[in-house]
Amino acid sequence: MSLSPYVPIIGLFALAAAFALFSIAAARFAGPRRYNRAKLEAYECGIEPSPQPIGGTRFPIKFYLTAMLFIVFDVEMIFLYPWAVSFDILPVFGFVAMLVFIGAVFVAYAYEWRRGGLDWD
Repeated sequence: MSLSPYVPIIGLFALAAAFALFSIAAARFAGPRRYNRAKLEAYECGIEPSPQPIGGTRFPIKFYLTAMLFIVFDVEMIFLYPWAVSFDILPVFGFVAMLVFIGAVFVAYAYEWRRGGLDWD
């Protein structure tokens, strides 16, 4: 087995790592170094941060429904785009597999709809 087909992929990873290391080093040298108390405090969209209770707080179910909706459609796009690109070379099995996948996504979508995840409050 030859490793020559993997050389471009390894080169891309090496280029990405070099860029990340260069960015970190450049920010260290070029960035301002005037730290004060206000810059080191937590920032929450302009609101004064409040201390969290010891037991933690409970998030409303709408938070989880929104997160699940994002994951459902994000995963759908991850699988649907490559399938659409290679649709002409896939046999009938690829089409049936995608129908099963879209059915599973529809079940998750119907669950979101029933639980009120699509309602604007």
